[in-house]
Amino acid sequence: MKGNLAVATVPSLGIVGSRNASISGAKFAAMIARDVGRAGYSVISGLARGIDTAAHRASLDTGTIAALAGGLDQPYPPENVGLLDEITGGNGLAISEMPFGWEPRARDFPRRNRLIAGVSLGLAVVEAAARSGSLITARYAADFGRLVFAVPGSPLDPRCHGTNGLLKDGATITTSPQDILEALAPASRIDLFSQPQAEEPDGEGIMAPPPNDDERARITDALGPTPVEIDDIIRHTGLSPSAIYLVLLELDLAGRLHRHAGGLVSLSLLD
Repeated sequence: MKGNLAVATVPSLGIVGSRNASISGAKFAAMIARDVGRAGYSVISGLARGIDTAAHRASLDTGTIAALAGGLDQPYPPENVGLLDEITGGNGLAISEMPFGWEPRARDFPRRNRLIAGVSLGLAVVEAAARSGSLITARYAADFGRLVFAVPGSPLDPRCHGTNGLLKDGATITTSPQDILEALAPASRIDLFSQPQAEEPDGEGIMAPPPNDDERARITDALGPTPVEIDDIIRHTGLSPSAIYLVLLELDLAGRLHRHAGGLVSLSLLD
């Protein structure tokens, strides 16, 4: 972490969305960020172009957190280096689980999205295409038991197909910042930091090695067109849950995985 660590001790709202945001989408994301900031929340996002940038800039004064895919000294995209300096030099914080010098790769961005979902009490999605990193963040948020908010958009705008799909799947429709504040109020009253200090981790499992090609093949071979529980895949392959979830995420990004109600998964018939 780098910056004002006090920002990490207040409840946080995640705001994500299209990198190619519309003017109205960016303005609405900024309005959400300003209003929740004034209500005592920090805002966490991924420092990307578009919606992320609008959310960070609107919450610079009230507290914003930038989750990075690479090391703290390897921000992406390059044009937001100045914004990151404003964040860490003021009332903001940058976080990453990658070491210094680590240049972000494509597979690191979903891991960054997991940080956004994990830190926040809720996640607001403003403009997201049918297949986008924002939807991966929303899936993580739902898996973590976070509230997922989606801003409806025109069916004719491809940038809104993902958010409209989230609404069909049960996300909370959001047409004003007040919708979010009312939904988050009960959770924000919980004291998340009653202990004065966090315990030092024992070092086990913090950075598990990625699965090799043979393990990836075992996981893929265990899947089929019939939906199965992820726990069954773990028992069948004997591999670690972290390896299973990483391969499932890679299949999801490649469009080869179907997710079903109840957390079941299956392999795409198009594979």
